[in-house]
Amino acid sequence: MSDDIRSMSALLAADPENLVFLQLGEALRRRGQLDAALKIASSGAARHPGLADARDLCARVYSDLGDGEAAFDAWMEALQLDSTHLGAHKGLGFLYYRGGDLTRALRHLELAAATAPEAALDAAIARVRAALDRARPSVAAPPAELLDESPLAGADDARETAAALVGAHGAGGASEVFAGFDAARDGLLLLDANGLRLGGRVRNRSGSDVSDAVAAHLAGVSREASRAARLLSLGSWLSVSVESGDGNLHLTEPTGATVLLTVRDASVPAGRLAILADRAGQAARRWLEGLA
Repeated sequence: MSDDIRSMSALLAADPENLVFLQLGEALRRRGQLDAALKIASSGAARHPGLADARDLCARVYSDLGDGEAAFDAWMEALQLDSTHLGAHKGLGFLYYRGGDLTRALRHLELAAATAPEAALDAAIARVRAALDRARPSVAAPPAELLDESPLAGADDARETAAALVGAHGAGGASEVFAGFDAARDGLLLLDANGLRLGGRVRNRSGSDVSDAVAAHLAGVSREASRAARLLSLGSWLSVSVESGDGNLHLTEPTGATVLLTVRDASVPAGRLAILADRAGQAARRWLEGLA
């Protein structure tokens, strides 16, 4: 054990409230002593529940341990305490990039750069933007204003395409969208922009299948979310989260023509639900690409 770590450990033992735990936990993390680092970080976070840096330290240790979900939750908690936290935005940008969600990765990296510009961040932002440019389709989408002016434009084509997908593969095939997920068919619902269910299933509290009714009620939600975000000058919408006493909901857009609803009980925190939704969205995109 180095003299610095020994000295910091002594300080913390003498005064458990001392913020030296941040330096001690980071020093242990850098030395690869991750179990010890996590113990120090977790204890510090418990003693200082309002300290965003403590959550950031926990997240970095979790990330090194390979627990991306726990790291995501900790960084989200850090942002709840400090919406401009540099480390949290960097960390979330990394997690989203690693998960293939370039749009969210870019958003967090840009927010980090706005807080503290640095060359490494600029380079990372440039790489993500280049990857997004390569991923964009060559044919530009219609202006959003036209879509808002004519909300039913193309609805017949979209409905026929969705019906063909479901009809060609049958109800069993549609459920395979989320094959491989725990409780795959329950709590994940993929629908098209007109409210036609493409896969997955949701149930109400009594256990009845309400998938088609929920899908119909969600018709047009993507358009309305886009309109609200634009009116508020927030840019493109990425997700909508709803927390309630009995359960939590998360809405995302796997593609421009589909919406994904992820539902779990209230014991699943919003951050973990967002990660599940990202994984389900990736599965939905792969499934849709396989049907093209």
